[in-house]
Amino acid sequence: MRSLALQFGYLGVFLISLLGTMAIIIPIPYTLVILFLGIDGWDPLMLTLAGGVGSALGEFIGYFLGYYGRKVISQERLKNMDYLLKLFGKYTPAAIFLFALTPLPDDLLFIPLGILRYNPIKALLPALAGKSLMSYILASFGNAYGDFLVLLFGDEKGLIGAVMTGVLLILVIYVLYRVDWQKVFEKYVGSRDSHDDAA
Repeated sequence: MRSLALQFGYLGVFLISLLGTMAIIIPIPYTLVILFLGIDGWDPLMLTLAGGVGSALGEFIGYFLGYYGRKVISQERLKNMDYLLKLFGKYTPAAIFLFALTPLPDDLLFIPLGILRYNPIKALLPALAGKSLMSYILASFGNAYGDFLVLLFGDEKGLIGAVMTGVLLILVIYVLYRVDWQKVFEKYVGSRDSHDDAA
């Protein structure tokens, strides 16, 4: 992947980031490419632009999988997942930003957003902001502390990170579909709503 970036420049970074977030089952560690290119002295702002836009757009493969895969999900499961979105409520854009900024597996948020037909523009903007900030932090950190990072971690740690991300993704997918989101919603939000109605 790094050689692809070296061959195509920032367009290569865009494509790697796009493919990295499109890969749902097998994670592609595009973040390591951005970090190592930062270590190599590439411009952090251009890496932010290429990596941020590419990875934000790549997230929408999960959104569209959810959007078009909705027909194969039972009405009972759809109703249950609707409570997940209600649980986030007005904080849904903040949750999207947080998932995009951190190593949290954002596909697990984007697939339900697609299933529930959440507004794609409202999903894209915080995803773009989060992914761009993440890319900037990685590129700038690599730029500033590159020699120390290579000494500390070396190149071979990328495989360990990819395996750990894959295991985490499987665990979170399992939890996402096993949790009764209606009960969670009623426990933390529903009781408050009924208390407000009584007042």
